[in-house]
This record gives sequence, C-alpha cells and structure tokens, in this order.
Amino acid sequence: MSVRTAPRPYPPLAFRRLRALTILLVLVALVNLVVHLVDRPDAPPSAAPAAAPAAAPAAVPPPPPATVVADAVEDWHARESGRLAVVVTDLQTGRTTAYGDTDHAFATASVVKVDILATLLLQKQGKLSSAQREVASRMIRQSSNGAATTLWKAIGREKGLAAANATFGLTGTTGGTKGRWGATTTTTADQLRLLQVVFTEDSPLTPESRTYLQTLMGGVATDQDWGVTAADSRSDTDAYVKNGWLPRTGGWVVTSVGKVEHEGHPLLVAALSDGGATQKKGIAAVELVAENAAKDVTGA
Repeated sequence: MSVRTAPRPYPPLAFRRLRALTILLVLVALVNLVVHLVDRPDAPPSAAPAAAPAAAPAAVPPPPPATVVADAVEDWHARESGRLAVVVTDLQTGRTTAYGDTDHAFATASVVKVDILATLLLQKQGKLSSAQREVASRMIRQSSNGAATTLWKAIGREKGLAAANATFGLTGTTGGTKGRWGATTTTTADQLRLLQVVFTEDSPLTPESRTYLQTLMGGVATDQDWGVTAADSRSDTDAYVKNGWLPRTGGWVVTSVGKVEHEGHPLLVAALSDGGATQKKGIAAVELVAENAAKDVTGA
C-alpha cells in the first residue's frame, strides 16, 4: 500500500527575508575580510619604480697654478735638504714672477755651459774657429763635459767668466775654482739675466752670436730635452733649453734654463734646485714649478 507524504510547508515570507539578509551579511563579511588581507601592512608591496640614480658629486676644481708652485716649493724645503726656486718672465707682457729662495746660491752644474759659450762669444765678438764651434756644439747639444773643460780653459776659467758676467750684468754668480766649472754658483735672478743676454736685444752679444747660441739650445739631444720645456704648450722640440745635474754630498743638484712658448707667450724660465734625494725627484720638481709658474705669469 502506497503512503502519500504530505507536502513540506513553504517557509513564510519573513523567514525567507531573514535568510536572504543573513546570506548578504555573510557575503559582506567575506568581502571585508579579503580587503583586510590585501591591505595589511605585512603584505608584500607591489614593485615600486626604480629610484633615480644619485647625482654625481661636483668636480673639485684644481688649485690655481700659483698655489701649486708655492706648495711645491714649501714641500721641497720640508722634505728635501736643499732649496727650490723658479723665475719666469713673459717677453710679451713684461711680467715676471718668482717663487722660492731666489737669493740662494745654487750650484749651476751644466747650465753654466751657456755662460761659458756666451763668454767666449763676447771675447771673440762671435768669430769662433771651426774647431771652437765643433766643441761648443758638443758642449751645448750633448752636454759634453770634456768640451766644457776645453772652453773653460779657453775663456780664462773663473776670471774670464767673472769679467764677462760683469758685462752681462750678472751680480750673484761665482765661477768654480780649480777647474770645477760645474761648481759655479748662481741665483735665479742671474740666470734670468743671462737668458735675456741670449734671447733679447738687451745684450752685449752681437745678433749673430745670439742666433748661434739660440740655435744650439734649440737642438739639444733627446736625452737632454727635459726641465723647463715642460712649460712649453706646443711641444718640447720647439723650446730652447740647457739642463744640469750633479750629485753632491748634500743631495742632487738639478737645474734647467731656457726659452719656451706658453699659449702664445714667449717666456724665459730658470728653475734651480739642490739637496734632492734623487735626480728623478729634482727633475720632477723643476718641471712642476716651471710649468705652473708659466701658467701663473701668463694667466693661461
């Protein structure tokens, strides 16, 4: 026998509304939960745009040339056992600048060879024999000591040098004795005056004598081409130079004199040092002060 089941009564309207509201509240709660999870502080952040690279620090300008020279002189006096000095004259403007112990009596070493040849040219009024010219060329271009000894004797040694220097206007140069021409002492002021004798018309030498001496100083051997040529803004091969170096008990003597051109300015330069620990240090020092003194006197 079949049994019929009575139909389930349909929920009243109030119940159905309550159930819908409950479902809605549950959905709202779920949404709030999701939002909370997404926004919580420990949630991994989204990729941020790359930070702009930090600006490079501004370049520090180099010290003025005058400061470089002054510091080099001070450092030499503090670290080495001697003195360092430089003088530069701008033949275009007439301006002269000097640094260091300009009254110090430096040994000349081989730069005295310019004075020896200038003395010979004065004595002979430029009329040298072919043999004397050959010896003079070796003395200046190759810095031959044997050639210097030959011409030292020819001029009358230190007495002949002193007489010529009086005519040239040198007041602080004393010739070496007992044949030691390299022990002649001088000042930067005297070396500047000697360069004026060689390279300007303010000179007792004939124009031909000046040209001859200039030609020799402009054609020195490669291993002699250093020193004040560092101040030449064109190239070393265009400068006129005579260098000297001499190891002594108190340290190395390194000297350099000549004419250069710096940014269109013709300059006479003399850089002298003594008491250096090594020849290399002396060369570096005279080149540094010559180059920066040239920049200072020309403003270029």
